[in-house]
This record gives sequence, C-alpha cells and structure tokens, in this order.
Amino acid sequence: MAALGAGGFFTRERWMPLIVQRTAEAAPVEVESPPVEEPRVLKLSPQARKNLGLVSKPVRPQTYWKKIQIPGEIVDRPGRSDRGITSPAVGVVTQIHAFPGDTVKPGDRLFTLRLFSEYLQNTQKELFGATREIELIDEQLKRLRPLAETGGISKSKIIDLENQLRRQTAVIEAHRQDLLTRGLNPQQVASVAEGRFVATVEVVAPPPAEVAQKRAEIQPAAFQLVQGAVGELAYEVQTLAAELGQQVQAGQLLSTLSNHRSLYIEGHAFKREAPALENAARGRWDIAVEFAEDAVEHWPALEQSFQIRHLANSIDTGSRTFDFFIPLTNQSRDYQQDGQTFIVWRFRPGQRVRLHVPVEKLDNVIVLPAEAVEREGPEAYVFRQNGDLFNRIAVQVLHEDRLNIVLANDGSVKPGLYFAQNAAASLNRVLKAQAASGIRADVHVHADGTVHASH
Repeated sequence: MAALGAGGFFTRERWMPLIVQRTAEAAPVEVESPPVEEPRVLKLSPQARKNLGLVSKPVRPQTYWKKIQIPGEIVDRPGRSDRGITSPAVGVVTQIHAFPGDTVKPGDRLFTLRLFSEYLQNTQKELFGATREIELIDEQLKRLRPLAETGGISKSKIIDLENQLRRQTAVIEAHRQDLLTRGLNPQQVASVAEGRFVATVEVVAPPPAEVAQKRAEIQPAAFQLVQGAVGELAYEVQTLAAELGQQVQAGQLLSTLSNHRSLYIEGHAFKREAPALENAARGRWDIAVEFAEDAVEHWPALEQSFQIRHLANSIDTGSRTFDFFIPLTNQSRDYQQDGQTFIVWRFRPGQRVRLHVPVEKLDNVIVLPAEAVEREGPEAYVFRQNGDLFNRIAVQVLHEDRLNIVLANDGSVKPGLYFAQNAAASLNRVLKAQAASGIRADVHVHADGTVHASH
C-alpha cells in the first residue's frame, strides 16, 4: 500500500489532467436564459373591471391651463351681508319682537321703544304749534282779503300774512322731516300735527339697499317701507345688542341682521404669487373653486363663474399673506317650524375653500385624471382599452397637479381611442401578476394546439 501510494504521488502529473478533463465533460452545460420580455398587455374580465370601478373614455387634444392652488375661506361681504339696526332716538326698550335665529322680512317689527327724548318731544310740540299757527293765518287771510280788495285795509297786511304762511309751512316741513329721520312713520307724523303725540316708536327690518337708493324722499331711520317695494328678501337675526328695559341712546346698536345671499371668497396668497393673480384679475380668467364639506348632491348645480374682483394692497403681518376677493352668490332654502320660517344657507362664512388660479396656457395636449397615470421611476404609463385587453403605453408628462395630469400629444396616445380614466396603479399590479404567472394575456391557444396573438 505504501509502494502504491508513493508511485501515485510521483506520477500525478500524468494522470491528474485526465481526471479533470472527464469531470468537465460530465458537468452539465449552463445555458444562458433569454431576457425576460417586458409585459405590456393585461386581460380583465367584465367582472374585474366592475370590481375596480374602471372607467374608460376617448381622449381628445385640448387646451389646458396650468394652475396654482391657493387656500381661502368664505367671508361676509361688507356692506351687503350684515345690516346694523340702531335706535332712532333716546328711549327704553319695551318689547323685543325678533331674537337670534329668527327670520324677518323687510318691514317686520324688531323692537318697540318708549321715547325718552326731550328733543323729540319738543319737535312734536313745535310741529303741532306750527300747524295751528297756519290754521290761524289762513283764517285771517280769508277774513281780510275782501277788505283789502275794497280798500278797507292796506294790501301790505295781506302780503305780511302770506309771508308768515310761507315761513310756517317751511317750519312744518322741517319738523316733519326731522321726525321721519327720528323713526316716526308718515302716519305718526300726521297724528302729531293733529295733536296726538307719539310716545312709542317701532323699529322694523330695513328694505333692500336698492330700494333705499331709488327713493327720492328722506329715508326714515326705522326703515318704513313702500308697499310692494320688496321682493323675496329675508334677514336672519344674527346678534341682539339690547335687552328688555334697557335705555338706549340715539344711534346705539340694537341688533345685527344678516343676509348671506351675497358673499366673498377670500383667498390668502403669498407675495410671490401676486403677478399670477394680477394677470388672472386683468384677464378676467375663470377661477376653479373647491368647497370643503359641500353636500353637492343636496343642492342645485352652482351655475356661476368665479373671477377675481380685486386684490388687497396690504400684507397680513402674522401670516405674511395678502388677500384677494371673488364674489359668490349663495343658495338657500327654508323650512317651517312652530309657525316660524328658518333659512338654511348652502355656503357659510368661515367655510374653507381651495382655489385653482390659472397661470399658463398649454395648447394641443392630452389631459387625463391623476388616477389614469402610473409612475415607475422616470417612466409614466397609461392603459388603452381594447375589449378585455389593456395595453400599457409609455407617455411624456408635461404637467401634473392633484387632480389632472397633462400629457404631450406626441403620438403615443392617439386621439379618439379609449383610455382608462382611473385605477392605473391597480392595472399595473395586475399586469405584473399576469406576467409573473408565465401566461401572456396577448396570446390564445386554438383547439389544434397552435398559439396565436390576440386579434
């Protein structure tokens, strides 16, 4: 055994190459696998499309505006949304007819005041005295005119009496207008002239601003109405500033009425966004508005366009933003309860909004919803529907925001063909799953065993 071992050791240069060659010949040859083909087509049954809620629509080239998103909120429109009701004279609140939350129409009673104004009492007394003085002058003129015509008295006496009559008429008119501005209505002024002094005054809801502006006569402080001058306008009592039995001064706030028919959308933008907003305001470009917490299904369609009315010229020191304002016409409905009418407004001050302001125009582009495009690194894909098959197509993205993605019209997406409008991420996952299974979706097997591409 020792001799055989020594002989094999000293002759290893001869027999070792033979053993290595035989081992190499016996080892299996590794065959390089062909490259995996990138999956492009997937197949979905009608039930699967329904489970995904898949929607397909034809695409068309169009014009798209690049937009910036700016936060905002709904606010009252100063001078239109709220109306302050003030006391026409010094008095004591004896009755309150409308409380916060109540709905009132122009002319409805709000407060009853017991007059406590010495000035108002003196004015009534002077009006009554001037009225009686005119009656005396008229009686003298009727008695003396025949004597002046026959030469019994001088005509200068008649002239003096006529001048006194004109002066007293002017005094009466001044007192009448003074009482109207203090809250008395024309009927009350007429009763004062007859000697029935007014001790209380009714404060009522005001008419629309348009009606007040068209009137030629002096508008009473109590906002007395002309019959038939008011339409469907209604106010809601927002705050109550006076209490029962409280003495109030002339001009003191009694309550605040609100009518949220005309509002503002107030946007909060940074200074760097000012040029874009200025261009939108100058060009009267339409602004897209998203209303937070808006129950669209419970209200009629909002058929109005939104455009910037004006930009603020001051910056808020706390937020470092400046405001811009867009008019908003509100919607409302009412309901009855306990014999009273209450108003419900669709949009309320303080409600948050998101504004999409156009800044740049893109022509001849393809616009799809954001859910219609799937990204994988630098690649972006859309899915074209062909019956049960969906072809994945690479596209070029020009612009994207939270809602839409803009694609270049370079021929990859052909106009008129149907493309999936949503669920692109799910379609891409299904495509990879079908590719991993080894079964291609774009081929089918005939009964004779032959394999053909889909047709």
